[in-house]
Amino acid sequence: MSGFAEYDDHDALGLAQLVRRGEVSATELVDECIERIERVNGSLNAVVTPMYERARDAAEQPGEGPFAGVPFLVKDLVASVEGVRFTRGCRFYANDIPDHDSELIRRYRAAGLVLVAKTNTPELGLKPMTEPVLHGPTQNPWRRGRTAGGSSGGSGAMVAARVVPMAHGGDGGGSIRIPASCCGVFGMKPTRGRTPAGPDQSEGWYGFAIEHALSRSVRDNAALLDATASRYDPGAPYAPPAPAGPFADECTRDPGKLRIAVCRGTHLPGQPEPAVMRALDDAAALCSELGHQVDEAEPRIDSVQLASDYLSLVAVAVAVDIDRGATIVGRRATHRDFETNTWNLGLLGRTFDAVTIEAARQRLQAVARDVGRFFGDWDVLLTPTLGQSPPPHGSLDSPPLMARAERVIAAMGLSGLMKLPGLVERVSGQVYNFIPWTPLANITGQPSMSVPLHWSDDDMPQGTMFTGRFGDEATLYRLAAQLEKARPWADRIPPIHACRVAAAEPVVSSGSG
Repeated sequence: MSGFAEYDDHDALGLAQLVRRGEVSATELVDECIERIERVNGSLNAVVTPMYERARDAAEQPGEGPFAGVPFLVKDLVASVEGVRFTRGCRFYANDIPDHDSELIRRYRAAGLVLVAKTNTPELGLKPMTEPVLHGPTQNPWRRGRTAGGSSGGSGAMVAARVVPMAHGGDGGGSIRIPASCCGVFGMKPTRGRTPAGPDQSEGWYGFAIEHALSRSVRDNAALLDATASRYDPGAPYAPPAPAGPFADECTRDPGKLRIAVCRGTHLPGQPEPAVMRALDDAAALCSELGHQVDEAEPRIDSVQLASDYLSLVAVAVAVDIDRGATIVGRRATHRDFETNTWNLGLLGRTFDAVTIEAARQRLQAVARDVGRFFGDWDVLLTPTLGQSPPPHGSLDSPPLMARAERVIAAMGLSGLMKLPGLVERVSGQVYNFIPWTPLANITGQPSMSVPLHWSDDDMPQGTMFTGRFGDEATLYRLAAQLEKARPWADRIPPIHACRVAAAEPVVSSGSG
């Protein structure tokens, strides 16, 4: 077997150092990555668009950035790559070929990353599970038949399966943290505006959405944010507080004694599984052992109103996205171009008047103010990442009778029926049972990370979520590095993997990783 056998021993910064020393070439790393994609993608369905020849050409001159020569995967949503199809997980865009890179992609290239392929995502990033009709479901490398999460599920699966040490993701309601939890890797959603959204938009989903990455190591994640954080992004509506220094340096610093609030109540209506709450207790105990002040406290939130307002704004954004697609594709979309739930969410968005949406937006801003005041007393908010262990594919699908009614609504454009009592609540309730915590940080704009501290009794990852003050990724990275040292996760390899040496049998544990 040809290739670079030591690939498994290094994170992205480690691989870049080997390239600088001349111990391996960028071309060798890219070939190794391509071989690994081909080795596992048939089982995982995580890569949807290879860019192999482009990657080999780029590896000939990898540049001088901190990640020069390191293979990297790009989620097939939001970030456009010049000359490469940009499907957004959607049949309507299946043949869209952008004529430019997004600003974030330019910064990835400047950092020396070599873009090797694009990864699977649910249609328009809407579902927290990656199973688009266009590309099919991405499998969880810990167990086929279970979700890898969404919407950055393809990226999460490939990082967990040891194809790349880190990969691009985006997060509008948890879409970096959800797959990080499902796949047993580290994921950080930065502060609103920390990474660039240009040049094609100024914000996604009313500022809820932001892009960054999933990674195996904390230091890779921090160093990538240093390389891509907004310095000048023309037209950007937000300017987060400047960090005191490089985020990568924070990973070498002791976090001190943090005030950590443990929140057991959900932020959106949902019923978490008991195993999830046991994982929360385990994480809280670990933080206490590390010397932090850990107490139960939670911000006061009307979960029902929050869920309604968040869904309303997302629905309006989806309706606009569908209409705007006509300019890109050259024709107006019909219900046959989109999955039923996507189309109907757009129909729902068209039922709201401007006053209703502005009222919802102002209520969400009031929530952000309240949560901000809560962080006057606390450094970090600790919750589970998800309300469930990774569920089977299709778990969020509507029952047959309801699915039939939804198809009729979509085909006939009966937008008024989307407001029938209980219809939207029943559909969204299934989603909120899975993600009762992640959207809050998108609404408030705060940094939030999923850390792989716990595996269930049946050896499925269960992430723990830590949310920090607005603009304070530094504290989160310091804490994450401390947790990574106290309970290492890098050596936990899933059954489906691309490693050259067979992984040891996974350790089944109710606690430490």
